[in-house]
Amino acid sequence: MTANPATPLLDKVKTPADLRRLEPAQLRQLADELRSEMIAAVGQTGGHLGSGLGVVELTVAIHYVFDTPHDRLIWDVGHQAYPHKIITGRRDRIRTLRQGGGLSGFTKRSESEYDPFGAAHSSTSISAALGFAVANKLAGAPGKAIAVIGDGAMSAGMAYEAMNNAKQAGNRLAVILNDNDMSIAPPVGGLSAYLARLVSSRQFLGLRGLARRLSRKLPEPLHRAARKTDEFARGMAMGGTLFEELGFYYVGPIDGHNLDQLIPVLENVRDAEEGPCLVHVVTQKGKGYAPAEASADKYHGVQKFDVITGEQVKGAAGPPSYTSVFAKALIAEAERDETICAITAAMPSGTGLDKFEQAFPDRAFDVGIAEQHAVTFAAGLAAQGMRPFCAIYSTFLQRAYDQVVHDVAIQNLPVRFAIDRAGLVGADGATHAGSFDIAYLATLPNMVVMAAADEAELVHMTHTAALYDDGPIAFRYPRGNGLGLPLPEVPQRLEIGRGRIVRGNEKGGGKVALLSLGTRLAEALKAADQLEARGLATTVADLRFAKPLDEDLIRALLASHEVVVTMEEGAIGGMGAHVLTMASDLGLTDAGLKIRTMRLPDLFQDHDAPDKQYDEAGLNAPQIVDTVLKALRHNSAGVEEARA
Repeated sequence: MTANPATPLLDKVKTPADLRRLEPAQLRQLADELRSEMIAAVGQTGGHLGSGLGVVELTVAIHYVFDTPHDRLIWDVGHQAYPHKIITGRRDRIRTLRQGGGLSGFTKRSESEYDPFGAAHSSTSISAALGFAVANKLAGAPGKAIAVIGDGAMSAGMAYEAMNNAKQAGNRLAVILNDNDMSIAPPVGGLSAYLARLVSSRQFLGLRGLARRLSRKLPEPLHRAARKTDEFARGMAMGGTLFEELGFYYVGPIDGHNLDQLIPVLENVRDAEEGPCLVHVVTQKGKGYAPAEASADKYHGVQKFDVITGEQVKGAAGPPSYTSVFAKALIAEAERDETICAITAAMPSGTGLDKFEQAFPDRAFDVGIAEQHAVTFAAGLAAQGMRPFCAIYSTFLQRAYDQVVHDVAIQNLPVRFAIDRAGLVGADGATHAGSFDIAYLATLPNMVVMAAADEAELVHMTHTAALYDDGPIAFRYPRGNGLGLPLPEVPQRLEIGRGRIVRGNEKGGGKVALLSLGTRLAEALKAADQLEARGLATTVADLRFAKPLDEDLIRALLASHEVVVTMEEGAIGGMGAHVLTMASDLGLTDAGLKIRTMRLPDLFQDHDAPDKQYDEAGLNAPQIVDTVLKALRHNSAGVEEARA
């Protein structure tokens, strides 16, 4: 295939098979067009920009050299997969990214055969690719598996656990380390590129293999010395001895934006008889788009933006986010108490701890993508008398559940878990939703679990957690902005396990009681207005605690109301299940079941606007009203049936 330099090539590349019909000299033009297309698309949709811009050339080179989808390409996390989506048959839908019914912001098996493995959490690519590679080896199939992992993702122990077992895959596994922070790379230039081509070539590998076979015939001391000499010589010239020790043949570093360097090295890796191989490429986040290159975070995640100026479209000014409210409250606590410290796992800005770090640099710890370590590190701090706050997204805390159980809960250590992004999360979809933390934390002995109904409550809960030394305590709050309520100047210390009545009377005079945990309280109050308009006196309570439950409050509501409805932004097995269990244990349901539970549905909800997600989940005011009316009709029918 040939083309005039002015003729768009991207229009002719519907799949990687089309890409592989191009001449090598045309790939530069294609990469430039691909970068422009991605910028234009993300400008309209928002999403992860900088990481995708940094791997445009790498994406082109991988699909050009390897036989995808038969060779399996696994992207770590998936933030950088937008260029991959464009050239794998999804360009016509790329402007639906992260929209309801549109493309996922991450790789997704159900979306394309070119997405062999779904990704949205970090550091999984090498393990998954190893699985594909070993499966091919066992089946005698020729396909390769290629894992692309960033240097940030390499901070997670899981990546090294996978690499430690990678020898089993032989030459069917290739790992590409995308180093986009220059954090572990020496300067990249012509010499290192030449060395990378040399040591990945079939001739060099053949000679090296011959030397190894010959050295094995030597007496063991000489064999060991020969092996060490080979590793030391390559380490002096190329680096990478750590990867060699883990069983990889290391190649690099090479310039990840230079196709003339990338293509021959990847071809050598593809054809190598030794393996597995690790190719170290150095890239620049935001490459090719000046506003992204100049940004401190390289435009990691962006709103819609003006492609010409790079200025992001900002919505109308609103209340502060829950994250910023937590950060401000924690700083205030730390000003009063020098034992308070804060830990995050590679999300300082996402959790608001970047502000805490500015105020208390010696008491803030970003441990990288290492949630397991973060939790046990916090446990150690707590055991030594500090008051650690471990601020982690709900979805990421799942990765450290064993540490929460064994290192914190069993030892009853006072670690404070600030659980951000609890509930549904809009455009980030199922992989980032905080659906399960109530269920997986409230089952643990010694654990206290709170949920903030609004930003003022979040301030009180941060203060309560700071003062609680009797064991682990967690408080959850959602993504997005608060309700615009004034923040308390003096926070309250909440009584552990005590809820509050926000409308009505717990001792009677009502037909319906709505028992809310978390930010569904606003919808419960709207529902109460609608029920009152129908002549149904309604009490609304904010439970505040999923564990321990306010048994006195729940008992009073059950005794004085015909129907009690619980609601929470969590999966089945959460607060509602605990209320039902408590009522059953106390025999409160013997006179007829009067409890209905509302929670997230038993499915992984796709990305969409948050309001639409909660409508789909059935947790907005109209669905609350409908649940109450159905329960009342059921109770009335039951009474009539009993009379008959």
